Amino acid sequence: MRKHFWCVTFAVLFLSATIISWRSAGANKSDGKVNSTLNAKELFNQYVNSLYQAASLQQSGLAFDVFEKAVTGYTNLKLAHKLPENSAVLTVVDFNKSSREKRMWIIDLLSKQLLLNTWVAHGSGSGEEMANRFSDRNDSHQSSLGFYLTDDVYIGKHGRSLRLDGMDPGFNGNARMRDIVIHAASYVGQDAIDRKGQLGRSFGCPAVSPKVANQVINTIAGKTVFFINGNDDRYTSKYLDETAPLNFIAADTTAFDLAKL
Repeated sequence: MRKHFWCVTFAVLFLSATIISWRSAGANKSDGKVNSTLNAKELFNQYVNSLYQAASLQQSGLAFDVFEKAVTGYTNLKLAHKLPENSAVLTVVDFNKSSREKRMWIIDLLSKQLLLNTWVAHGSGSGEEMANRFSDRNDSHQSSLGFYLTDDVYIGKHGRSLRLDGMDPGFNGNARMRDIVIHAASYVGQDAIDRKGQLGRSFGCPAVSPKVANQVINTIAGKTVFFINGNDDRYTSKYLDETAPLNFIAADTTAFDLAKL
């Protein structure tokens, strides 16, 4: 009887130890995965911050959270092979800012340099001084939010212009049909602000000053990322999903550089 008691006791203790060991191992694996994700997230945030600081973007007025979204989209587009291998220029437009402010930034992500900070118009249907309404509907004369890829240069009714392809269906997918392009406009620039107190407005195009139009077009033409940010809770984009970038970084957490993409 006593022998049987000790056998049962030993079996229970052994089983308990096995369960505890299994749970601990499982917890460690889970913690490792979480830690890997946290490390990847931290590395990505550090890299975005290093770009932000090196290019003096805070001093130029670009909000960090807007820049972070733009870089996340750029990274996703690069990982999805939507960009040429040498495409490293990112354009950010923030329509949360007044049209009196220079709210377009063109950034070289490899050299970590701000190439240009300038004015840009929003659509007449989006508001007066501030853009607060957005649409992808034809004839709305409203600006459209989201990620675009720049394409080819052509000569149109506004002179030399740059075509844009919207990458976010439902938000800017009709850009081609609507002729949403980058072009020069006399109602954009300090002279226009001095006359009216704000920029003039387009039919939905991100129009720029004639003084910098050629520089803008030459710098960003040919499949570079163009991101328009604005205050609209409806806007969503698969390119803002951090899963792919973080998985990419987690595979090699020694360092993260967009040049590796």
